Amino acid sequence: MSQRKRSRGSGLSQGGDGDEDFNQSQMPTHSQVQRNLERRSQDQVNQKVSELVQFLLVKDQKKIPIKRADMLKKVIREYKDVYSEIVNRAGKILQQVFGLQLVEIDTKHHIYILTSDLPRAEGENLHRDNQTAKLGLLLIILSFIFMKGNTAKDGAVWEFLRRLRVQPGERHEVFGDVKKLVTEEFVRQKYLEITPIPLTDPPEFSYQWGPRAAKETSKRDVLRFVAKIQGKDPTFWMSQYNEAEATP
Repeated sequence: MSQRKRSRGSGLSQGGDGDEDFNQSQMPTHSQVQRNLERRSQDQVNQKVSELVQFLLVKDQKKIPIKRADMLKKVIREYKDVYSEIVNRAGKILQQVFGLQLVEIDTKHHIYILTSDLPRAEGENLHRDNQTAKLGLLLIILSFIFMKGNTAKDGAVWEFLRRLRVQPGERHEVFGDVKKLVTEEFVRQKYLEITPIPLTDPPEFSYQWGPRAAKETSKRDVLRFVAKIQGKDPTFWMSQYNEAEATP
């Protein structure tokens, strides 16, 4: 099988452009990847999928071509032995949730872009460019809150975002002031409600869905999103599944 065919078949083949330590001869086969997955923590693999989705959405917002080497170096890292599974899962989420497809435009240097699968009226591209990354972050926060029982403490929310390399105290290259975006903009837009927790010192806050979130998405859709990221059936979380099915 030629290198080019193997490259296309695995999503992210290796060689050159900064990832010489993981060359073509080291590419694991599908059966090897499956065996490697059994030795890996599924929570950590799912975390890598989440990180890669966020990384790709940020790159798409700025219309920056995405190098395979950057995905390996900045996100996948020590999980190279299961990189094809991580990329495949991330690609499914991007396509099914965001209507985006990861496309290789340079097979020699392994450079990718995200293209839209959704038909759009003329003039809507700029709106999507400006909002996709923010809405992606919002969906991740809403998912976290729902999976935590419809309410989450601020400390837990920010710790979760830090694992996605979104730091509340640092200016993000796309989101800008992340803390302001989450605690002011999303609240003003009625996507989130943040209320103080009584008798806490230092003060703690509770995050819940706002009324706009309940109107524009559903617990069922959010659970499907989580299931796609985790690579599981929604019924794996029976309590959330029953609640989502019972919610109009």
